[in-house]
Amino acid sequence: MNKESMRRLFKSTWLVFFMLPLSFFAQSVSGVITESSNGMPIPGVNILVQGKTNGTTSDFDGNYTIGNLEEGDILSFSFVGFTTQEIPFTGQSTINVEMEENLAALDEVVVIGYGTVSSRDATGAVESVTSEEFNKGPLATVKRTYYGKIAGVSVTSGGGAPGEGQNIVIRGQGSLSLNSSPLLVVDGIPLDNNSVGGSRNALDFINPNDIESMTVLKDASSTAIYGSRAANGVILITTKQGKGNDFRFDYSGSTIISRPTEFVDVLSADQFRTLINEVGSAEAIARLGESNTNWQEEIYTEAVGYEHNLSTTGRIGDFMPMRASIGYTNRDGILRGDNFSRTTASINLRPNFLDGSLRVELNGRGMYTENTFANRDAIGSAVDFDPTQGIFDANSPFGGYFTWLNSDNVQNSLAPTNPLALINLRDDTAEVRRFIGNAKVDYDLFFFPELTATVNVGYDIANSHGRVFTSAQMPSSQLDWNGAYSNFINNADNKLFDAYLTYDNDAQIHSVNAVLGYSYQMFDNDNFSYDSEAEEEGNDFEFIDKWRSTLLSYFGRVNYNYKDLVSCHCNPSGRCFFKIKSQ
Repeated sequence: MNKESMRRLFKSTWLVFFMLPLSFFAQSVSGVITESSNGMPIPGVNILVQGKTNGTTSDFDGNYTIGNLEEGDILSFSFVGFTTQEIPFTGQSTINVEMEENLAALDEVVVIGYGTVSSRDATGAVESVTSEEFNKGPLATVKRTYYGKIAGVSVTSGGGAPGEGQNIVIRGQGSLSLNSSPLLVVDGIPLDNNSVGGSRNALDFINPNDIESMTVLKDASSTAIYGSRAANGVILITTKQGKGNDFRFDYSGSTIISRPTEFVDVLSADQFRTLINEVGSAEAIARLGESNTNWQEEIYTEAVGYEHNLSTTGRIGDFMPMRASIGYTNRDGILRGDNFSRTTASINLRPNFLDGSLRVELNGRGMYTENTFANRDAIGSAVDFDPTQGIFDANSPFGGYFTWLNSDNVQNSLAPTNPLALINLRDDTAEVRRFIGNAKVDYDLFFFPELTATVNVGYDIANSHGRVFTSAQMPSSQLDWNGAYSNFINNADNKLFDAYLTYDNDAQIHSVNAVLGYSYQMFDNDNFSYDSEAEEEGNDFEFIDKWRSTLLSYFGRVNYNYKDLVSCHCNPSGRCFFKIKSQ
């Protein structure tokens, strides 16, 4: 065999071995999605991998391709008005799907902002998830309830701490300022996208057990009704309401045990000693210790949490459905010292008068949380720190914690800090109090029954206190280190007034739903913070920030339906969205 043949054989063999692992780990499947009744392709079908974040949608011809699959994955195919199908992936390269119409689903009502519309007539990219479809199990945060449930919506955890927030991206990054957060609307009240100081995420004031449904507006119609703040999409949250005649009480409780499942792969103490003895200098070898410390096992622990939820629903008299709930959650984190504690209470009243022509809805929910934040600097330090050293050293001037010292008897500035010292010698705590409520009144005008006047008044108030205390015994490279203290106080108000008219004429041939309204919203923030280190350095050590933001909006929307075959949605921006439905 000549050199050229050898070269070709080597290239072919290398290519085969290179491609084999790629094909094994990155499997994909393609197919076409059609209606079972007439074989017509269905564009815009959501294809999701259950329990994962990858998903896609079918194109105009019903074709789709989805990758990053593993055998055993469950593919979920869903589209408004059709029965959802779940098909297991067993390595096949093609999966063609025939979807059947679901007439009940077509009549379901979804919230679209300042009103509702049936799924049959929805023209924009609207996706709704109800409480029955939420992820099961004890969930401390709202955002985990719909994780992996909506195509085009990516939910990425911000960390593993209890109550930790998630980063939500709807249809990719859509902001020049790199802010990907969608607008959050709770019971008709748009929230400030900024998290309240001292809280772990913007929605931790809501008990997930109080949520009835979540609707995601993903296209341009969301900005048309809510303005530029909805450029990254809108998430509409509707909480549970009173229903039924007889009072019913529900209780749920759970205990949660969490433990770390995997650590960063680092050298053990014996492996580290062997390496240093082989390649290290005499000075480095002399610094080796005699201990066997797994620093990651020292900073992580098995965490226990529990939660209790009690709710009641029923009817007061003949005219007022009601629902009330209380909930308590207490969870430790797997990083030592981490804790999230939350107490919530909510009430919903829906009295009606004048034979149902005047309808009132009152919502109120309060929350009190206590957060103890563990020092996450210990995570990186545990990976870097010498495993041959013990946790404590009787000669250490820093609370007895082993520390690499220099000639001045302070910490060597190039050395990592003892992970256990970082956790035990720093206290970071905060408390948050928040109330959000609204009163909504709908009145069907007696002289024009197709016209409904609506007034919605909302109020969101939050107050938070937090402080960070670092002990003077914390290892430091400063000669005159005497500890540090900082604190903050945050007050935030959000006031809302909405007034709008809704015209709804549902005729057999022509159906029209139109909304015209006005909205006023004002945000007030008052922030104060103090830093002892800045004071010692002679810099500004107190920071006061007060600001107010006001939004004045005029909005409108028209939905038109012709013989239940064609739907059209228009807004004041001049944009219209059409939906043609086959028979």
